[in-house]
Order: sequence, then C-alpha cells, then structure tokens
Amino acid sequence: GSRPEATRPGQEGGHRGGGVVGRAAIARPVRRPATRSCVSCRTSRDKRELLRVVRLPDGSIRIDPTGRLAGRGAYVCRDQDCITTAIRRGTLTRALATPVPAGLLDELAATGTSDTFGGGTRGQE
Repeated sequence: GSRPEATRPGQEGGHRGGGVVGRAAIARPVRRPATRSCVSCRTSRDKRELLRVVRLPDGSIRIDPTGRLAGRGAYVCRDQDCITTAIRRGTLTRALATPVPAGLLDELAATGTSDTFGGGTRGQE
C-alpha cells in the first residue's frame, strides 16, 4: 500500500518544505594531557615534561625531542639525578631492550637540568 502524497496549496510533489538543518554544536570534552612514567623514579608526569629516548626500527638509539619518532621509547625525567640513576641502574637499557651506547649516555647526562619539577629519584616527594 502506497499512499498518495498529501499536498497543501502551494506545495508541489509532496515536498514539505523543511530546510537543511545545521549540525548542533557539540561540546568537545577537555582532553587530559598524555602522561608517562619515568623509567628511573617511576613518577608519572605530563609527557612534555619528560625526555624521550627511542630505539629506532634500525636498532639505533636517539634522544627524541619531538616525542614522535617511530620506535620503542622510554621516558626519563629531565632532572640530572633521574638521568644519572637511570644510567647507573641500567633502567634505560632494560626499557629499550638493547644496550645504550656510551656516547648517548654522555649526551643524556649533559641534557639533564639541576632543577626538578618535583618527584626526584625516589618518586616519593
């Protein structure tokens, strides 16, 4: 059963005359910043506050200032104490599942700062 289209005077072909309705404004939820934990002190921090060391697919290891290089990454606080502890305990080597070259360890040690964002080497502060 098909019904004949009901028409009013001034309407042709059963078109009801509704215009295009715009999309309702959808409020986007506020995104939380990505958090990662330091391999040395295990303190969870905003991803941008940590230094990323990455093992690239070809096996080389580099410091990743952008945080976007492809590969297996490990994060360490920019604090000199955390970097020193990560080097001494070998947590970077374990996290990257490959030995970290001595040249990169020296570069990491030079990258660290003496001021902390809070946390320290024990992560209990």
